[in-house]
Amino acid sequence: MSRIGRMPIEVPAGVTVNIAEGNVVTVKGPKGELSRALRPEMIIKQEGTTITVGRPSEDKLHRSLHGLTRTLLHNMIVGVTDGYAKELEVNGVGYRVAKEGNNLVMNLGYSHQVIVSEEEGITIEVPSPNKIIIRGCDKEKVGQFAAEVREKRPPEPYKGKGIKYATETIRRKVGKTGAKK
Repeated sequence: MSRIGRMPIEVPAGVTVNIAEGNVVTVKGPKGELSRALRPEMIIKQEGTTITVGRPSEDKLHRSLHGLTRTLLHNMIVGVTDGYAKELEVNGVGYRVAKEGNNLVMNLGYSHQVIVSEEEGITIEVPSPNKIIIRGCDKEKVGQFAAEVREKRPPEPYKGKGIKYATETIRRKVGKTGAKK
């Protein structure tokens, strides 16, 4: 049995969970509303403030979907209560970011500015010229948007210049040595 899949999910106060036909789950909370169609063969039961996920058989597919379904439900509930955030750092001489309206304007050493606009359900904060914080209630959207911003100038291993996650460590390489005789 899946260790993650059999753990019950506690629904906090102020959050409503609606499980519709075909395992379409809608979660409403203080930070927003999320809806997701989960696999119809998985068994999702709500008893009071507890949600449990079961599987119909011991097939390899059902065993792998068991933990996934429970984790997706848990991420939805955490998203509408606390939300998710990814922090990015911009390293490099002359590299800086600014927020203009709903757009993130980045100077990344190119001959032009790189402009990325906010998506629905995602907010961008720029507390300093070299820090970006991406917030939202959908964990998948926040992670994908952060990856797309990082993709504009990934960190390089020689000087460490580029956009990196705050928790990421860059493996540095040694540059060229002097000429041989």
